[in-house]
Amino acid sequence: MKLTSILGSAAALALTATAATADIKIGFAAEAYPPFTAKNAAGEWEGFEVDLKNALCAAMEEECTVVDVAWDGIIPALLAGKIDAIVASMSITEERLKTINFSDKYYNTPAVLVAPKTSDMSADSTDGKIIGVQVSTIHQNYAEKHFGGADIKTYSTFDEHNQDLTAGRVDAVVGDSIAFADYLAATPDMEVKAELTDEAVFGPGVGVGMRKDDTELAAKFNAAIKQIREDGTYDAIGKKFFDFDIYGG
Repeated sequence: MKLTSILGSAAALALTATAATADIKIGFAAEAYPPFTAKNAAGEWEGFEVDLKNALCAAMEEECTVVDVAWDGIIPALLAGKIDAIVASMSITEERLKTINFSDKYYNTPAVLVAPKTSDMSADSTDGKIIGVQVSTIHQNYAEKHFGGADIKTYSTFDEHNQDLTAGRVDAVVGDSIAFADYLAATPDMEVKAELTDEAVFGPGVGVGMRKDDTELAAKFNAAIKQIREDGTYDAIGKKFFDFDIYGG
């Protein structure tokens, strides 16, 4: 009996130690989304959200492991326990809040409509046009709600709809204004035609996605976001990538 008790106690201690040192599995969308996340030539993640993740984990004094997940499977991966948190430019929306929880926002940038400079495209003249959007995004939701007379074409990645815009296979695309920066710089015959607004669709900004029952983890992320905002870490990270305050109003 004593041996059993000792073994049982040892097993319990081992489990406790394992739980205490368990990594928080952070889900990044596997597809490149610069300047937020992208892999360099060495296959290492870099970008605003990579540095932000590092700062948040340091503030929480937690070890974090990055797990690559395809964007359209990232919420299912969270719900299945394959990851513990989503740091992937996911906007806080009423629809998503039915399924998962979010931290406080950590940035907020507007959505835009992009099309060739030579076109007369506007947010009010999309009927009969082909509009490209990334699947399972707020941008798809916006296009389906507001551009009912257009043919909405979905893509697995942001880069794919940009490639089709360049090739003339779509008339315009909808996406995050900052994510378009590199594309617009490299493709001077394209421009922003309109800034799009709809609080019900876009929500208050981007947050860390978590399971609804992970309230302790949510509290940790919120405290970490507050800490790095107050101690200057957030601003230092932002200035590496942007010439404006990406936190937004």
